[in-house]
Amino acid sequence: MALYEHVVISRQDISPQQAEALNDQIKGIIEENGGAVAKIEYWGLRNLTYRIKKNRKGHYSLLALDSPPAAVKEMERQLSINEDVLRYMTIRVEELDLELSPILARRDREREREPRREDAY
Repeated sequence: MALYEHVVISRQDISPQQAEALNDQIKGIIEENGGAVAKIEYWGLRNLTYRIKKNRKGHYSLLALDSPPAAVKEMERQLSINEDVLRYMTIRVEELDLELSPILARRDREREREPRREDAY
């Protein structure tokens, strides 16, 4: 099986729970077709560089896949007809990076640097 990284951007007016449900739907498609999802990261609602279908923001998710090409093709087919999905991109990689992505790692570092309310006074 081949290794892939997949990023999906969904509409800003869906809830974070609906974005997570979309990730679960993608996972289900991959597993039904003989693949496996090694990692799912929900990056949250982020600003887009430019408008996509009148949206200024989008819910970003990153998935690490170990899947046959047919499963990826079926996943992309179903995402292309889903109205909640703005964009998606799947890239074949040599090995999966299962560590925390730089986006989430930066967010964790920023939280560590923020002083607590009790410490600020």
